[in-house]
Formats: sequence, structure tokens, C-alpha cells
Amino acid sequence: MNAETPKAEELSLPEAFLLLATNDKDGEPELPAYVLRTTLAGAILAELDLIGAIKLEGKHVRATGTAPESKFQHELELIREKSRPHTPKRWVSILEGRGEVHRVYEVMASEGIVEPIGEKHLGLFKTTRYPEKDHTPEAALLHEVQATLGLKPSGATPLDATLAGAPPPEADAAEALAAAGPASAEPPAAAPPEAATPDATPLSAARASATPPSATPRAARTTALIALLQAAGLLGNLFPEADQERAIELVKNHWPSRAVEDELRLIRLGVDEATI
Repeated sequence: MNAETPKAEELSLPEAFLLLATNDKDGEPELPAYVLRTTLAGAILAELDLIGAIKLEGKHVRATGTAPESKFQHELELIREKSRPHTPKRWVSILEGRGEVHRVYEVMASEGIVEPIGEKHLGLFKTTRYPEKDHTPEAALLHEVQATLGLKPSGATPLDATLAGAPPPEADAAEALAAAGPASAEPPAAAPPEAATPDATPLSAARASATPPSATPRAARTTALIALLQAAGLLGNLFPEADQERAIELVKNHWPSRAVEDELRLIRLGVDEATI
């Protein structure tokens, strides 16, 4: 990963979702087009919510007027300029579209994460695939999601991710260790007798006392990504060993992903009725 390639925590939620929803080798989405577009629209809402640009008031989404500049300024302006507020599901319906998917892919291409490959079918219809060019951001995302779900990271180790420029997945869970000051080569001081356990480690101690995952900005971003993957039906495919009940409990209050599920349910109902 070069100096200009974003780390996992620097990717927007739409970028992170689209990266995980795309086959690394052939650049084809792993989801039906309508699921990809709908979930990406929810990811845009989730991103704007995370940075404080919008909030859910009752049943409606409203702009806060206190947001920093983002990659989704156009979508934020749409929300600001509407004469009356809409529900999250309505905004998912408004924002979903093939153009948004293409735009986010192109942003990742400009960042060196994916590589656009254009193809023509029958000499007329041009399509573009986006195979992976730099695996480091996705590897870091996978480690973070696995850590949040309580899974043992597979593939590259957290140290590999750190050496490649991405923070280890334990970073959020171990925030409590930061107060101890910079790391040193000396072994950590022994815990008091009353706090010691047979298998105690500095990391396990930190996890026991650290701020809950949803309380830190980076962990909140990872939780939002998990919620979007769950809504799209992709979480079980990517992480088959994940405890589904734990995942559902973790994301149950994430309103953008609930809006995605509602919109997908309506679309599928329409498809079923059309085939009768």
C-alpha cells in the first residue's frame, strides 16, 4: 500500500461495503444488482450519520447543519434541500441507483484500491469490472470485522496488517492500554494478585475494561459495516463462523441498515407478485 492509499479506517462506509461485496479477482459484485444498489444507498446514509451530518428524529431523517465536508456532499445537499423530511426507507429509495455504485467504484479506482477494466458485449454494451489492485485495505477491514464478531482473524496476522500500514484489529478493544503510555521492550508489570487469572494477558485485560465497541468512532464504523453486510445477506457468506445471534444483537439499533432491509423486502415482494 502506497502513501496515498487509504487505510481501512479512512475508507467511507460505501467504499468499505462495495469493496467487501466485490470479487477480488474478477471484479464482479457478489450480490444481485438491486441488492448492491439498495445497500449502497443505506451505506451513504450510514456514512452521513456517522460523521454527524444527518440524524434520525422520530421517523424522519434530518440534516444537522454541523457536518464536515464529505465524499457525499451531493447526497447531503439533497437531504438539506428537501421541503419536507423523509423516512430512512424513502431516502434509500431516492439514493439507490447504478450511478452511485459506479461513482464509488471510480473513487476507489482513483485511490489505487481497484482497477477498472472496461468490456464491450456484442460490440455495443460496455460494462466495467473492478478487480482488486491493492488488497491491504480489504485485509484490514476483514480483520476489524472478525475482531468485532469475536472471530480469530484468518490469513495475514494483525502484525502483518500493522507492517503494511493498517492498524491491528485489536486497536479499538485495547484503547484502555493507551493510557499506559508508549510501548516499550520491557515486559508489562505483573497484575495485582487479586486481579490475576491463570490465562490473563494484557490484551484480555484491556478487552475486559475497554470502552464498549459502539462507544468509539472507529468501532462504530465497523459495527455499521457489519449491519450493512447483514442487511445485504452477505455477512454469513463472508464470515460463516460468525455467531448470527451476536451479530443481530450488535446491529439491531442501526437505522440505516433497517431501512435497507425494509426497501429490499418491498422490492422482493414486488418481484414475487410480478411472477405470479
